[in-house]
Amino acid sequence: MKKSANKVSAKRAFAANRRALGLLYSHFPQMVVSRMVSVVWNALTPYAGIYLSALVIDELSGNRDAGRLWQLVCITLVSAAVIALGTALIDRWKNTQSAGEWIRLDRVTSEKMLDTDYVNLDDTHTSEMLSTIRQNFNGGAWGLGKVMMCFEGLCSSVLTVLGGIALTVSLFVVKIPADGGALTVLNNPLAAVGVIAVMLAVTFVSPILDNKAGSYFAKYADAHNLQNRYFSFFGFLGYNRDIAADVRMYRQDKICEKYNRNKKSTFGSDGLFAHLSRGPIGLLSAASAAVSVVFTGVVYAFVCMKALAGAFGLGSVTQYVASAAKVSGGMSGLVSNIGSMRNNTPFLELVFDFLDIPDNMYKGSLTVEKRRDRKYNVEFRNVSFRYPGCDSWALRNVNMKFEIGRRLAVVGMNGSGKTTFIKLLCRLYDPTEGEILLNGIDIRKYNYREYMDIFSVVFQDFGLLSLKLGENVAGRMDYDRARVVDCLEKAGFGARLAKLRDGTETYLYKDYNKNGIDVSGGEAQKIAIARSLYKDAPFIVLDEPTAALDPVAEAEIYSKFDEIAGDKTAIYISHRLSSCKFCDEIAVFNEGSVIQQGSHAELVADTCGKYYELWHAQAQYYTE
Repeated sequence: MKKSANKVSAKRAFAANRRALGLLYSHFPQMVVSRMVSVVWNALTPYAGIYLSALVIDELSGNRDAGRLWQLVCITLVSAAVIALGTALIDRWKNTQSAGEWIRLDRVTSEKMLDTDYVNLDDTHTSEMLSTIRQNFNGGAWGLGKVMMCFEGLCSSVLTVLGGIALTVSLFVVKIPADGGALTVLNNPLAAVGVIAVMLAVTFVSPILDNKAGSYFAKYADAHNLQNRYFSFFGFLGYNRDIAADVRMYRQDKICEKYNRNKKSTFGSDGLFAHLSRGPIGLLSAASAAVSVVFTGVVYAFVCMKALAGAFGLGSVTQYVASAAKVSGGMSGLVSNIGSMRNNTPFLELVFDFLDIPDNMYKGSLTVEKRRDRKYNVEFRNVSFRYPGCDSWALRNVNMKFEIGRRLAVVGMNGSGKTTFIKLLCRLYDPTEGEILLNGIDIRKYNYREYMDIFSVVFQDFGLLSLKLGENVAGRMDYDRARVVDCLEKAGFGARLAKLRDGTETYLYKDYNKNGIDVSGGEAQKIAIARSLYKDAPFIVLDEPTAALDPVAEAEIYSKFDEIAGDKTAIYISHRLSSCKFCDEIAVFNEGSVIQQGSHAELVADTCGKYYELWHAQAQYYTE
């Protein structure tokens, strides 16, 4: 944590926490309101019991009027019942609205990642910020997790103090009778002022010491986060089935032991926080507790001396001691929560820095024409691109045209710019130079969401969700079952589908359903293709999703997919040339540039070209 909590001004802390509270209210209004109602109720209702109990004790130790006593007991019981019922109803409301609170809070940052420009996702700084935010949150609820706790505590403390003062103020006003002897000195206003001063001093000192102890956790947040990362990786390595074989084959469990059993790690028995707990943190916490005891002693002494001198009865002693303790607790809570809000401010500001990452990509406003004939023309005109923070060009001066219904293959060595070309076409990135045109119009002028809707893409590293098969294909929870089945059959998944007891309602994987199924890499690829077919977009792109297959198998899949693509424009990306030789046109990428274009026959006939070189280098793997 680079921003220091020690330099947080009250104004800065107030601004950060006000924004955070507004953010939470905008996302979860019912949760915020229910918790504030609970705070008000729980802060004030205890005083009813304190006041009524004092009246009962006074009656028992004084007049002992049976009728009056019975009346007070009935009022006390009824009020207790009403308070208990109200507490139960409010708690039920609050707990209902606060269910899954931590998941909800994480959703605030997750939604930013879902909505932000794709370019931000590829930015390592963005990923680092998000990782730090989550480590802070998991390590001590720092950030948004502290906001409601601190605000609840602050409001509760203010109300507690106000209620306590209302029942305590008479302690300093009521006079000791003239026959009270030497204790009449307590009638002097200076005595009351002195006692109040001691009470306030002690009340403030205790939470200040406690906040000082807590500030060490904020001060060493970076060390805390690093250790959490180690634990998150090495501590759960044994749960990762994907690398279980490697762990055993190469005895990587020894590496895990080194980190998991390291006593000198941040939270180890001989680590940083262990030393701090035995040193400054422990001393400050002990001093805070000791100061609280001093306050209790001062209050008891003052109240008992005035009662002994005849200023009030036993019931008032109960009232004053309990109320004064409430005031003390409220004041301590007030200072403590202000300190926590101050300590939490740098963590909140990191969250805001993340949420404020600008989306610079122009989203456009033109409507993409919904053509029945699917006649779309795409042109790359002098397109160059380099990734943010990189000096080298990923693409340089790319010029290319293709029309709907055609088959375009994009081939080249790894790192030649093939996937970058697709990311620009789908507008995951915008060109650094040049422009991409759809039907003669710069694609940046089209409505962003509508433009993306004309593409179906099976990326090289495509992902499937641990949801129902049908939901994976349709991309939504409500779907056309017959259409999903048709797409799965066209993609070659029909045989496996017929064996599934729950059909399209079958869960993939076992993360959320014990009856979920595991699918092979080839089956997952077929589901991904089915997903692209279900979308029914005019452009279909296959970005090396079959890279793990042998060349013959890959060619078979591409050939079959070409049949079911129909009148759509199909773009195939591969570093293996045999897979795409059936295409109408092949574009050869090399070091970010298109160096050749033509049909397979034309390109293989150019004995001096790159395509010829690559074709014959790979020929040993091909079967005609």
